[in-house]
Amino acid sequence: LRKSLERDELTLYFQPKTDLATGAVIGSEALVRWHHPSRGLVSPAEFIPVAEESGLILPIGEWVLRAACRQAKAWQDKGLPRLPVAVNLSSLQIRKHDLVEDVAAILEETGLSPAMLELEITESVLMEQARETLSTLHRLKEIGVTLAIDDFGTGYSSLSHLKRFPIDKLKIDRSFVLDVARDSNGAAIVSSIIALARGMGLKVTAEGVETDEQLAFLQGQGCEQGQGFLLGRPLPAPECEPWLR
Repeated sequence: LRKSLERDELTLYFQPKTDLATGAVIGSEALVRWHHPSRGLVSPAEFIPVAEESGLILPIGEWVLRAACRQAKAWQDKGLPRLPVAVNLSSLQIRKHDLVEDVAAILEETGLSPAMLELEITESVLMEQARETLSTLHRLKEIGVTLAIDDFGTGYSSLSHLKRFPIDKLKIDRSFVLDVARDSNGAAIVSSIIALARGMGLKVTAEGVETDEQLAFLQGQGCEQGQGFLLGRPLPAPECEPWLR
C-alpha cells in the first residue's frame, strides 16, 4: 500500500448523485480503488482500514482530493455540465492542522471552483472531535466548499452539536435505506432524518438506493437526492461521460 502511490496504482471511480424528483444527475462522489499488481482490484473496505491504521490515509487522501478536483475540472473544460464532486475526509485528515490550506491549495492548483467541491465527513468523526472540528469546518465554509455529514444516523449525534456545525447536507446511511420497504422502524428513522434536514434548511441524500421500492418511499418522503446501484454504479472516469452528458 505504501508503494501504491509511487507506482501510480490508485485510481478513482465516480458514482452519480441523482435528483430524485427529476432523475437528473446533479453530481458525483469520488471513490478510490487500488489496482494491485498481483491481486487485481482491491476493495476500499479492505485497504482503507489499513491506510487509516498506518497513517497512509493522509497521502492517499490528499491524492484522492487532488485527482477528484483535477477530473471535475477536466470534465468542465470538455464542455460537460458543471457538476460538483464529493470527496470523503478521514478522521486523520480532519485533525490535520493545515487541512484548510491543503484544500485551498489543491483548488487553486487544479482551477476548480470551491463551489464545485463537496467534502464528506462521517458523523462519528464529527462527534468524537466536535470541539476541534468546529473551527476547521467554519474555515472550510469560508473558502466556499460544501460540507456534508456522511453515514448520518450511525454516529450517535448530539443535536446540540449538529446545530452548531456549518453543514449543508445530511447523507442517510445505507443501512437505514435498506430497510425502508420492510421495516417500520427503519422507515421511521429515514422519515425523521428527512424532516430534520428540511427543518434545519439542509439538503438530504439517501445512500444505497438499490430497489424501486426504496426509491418510491424516498420520493414519497420528499428526499431530494439519492445515490446507489439503482441510480448508477461507480465507474472509471472515461465511462462516466454518458451520464454526465
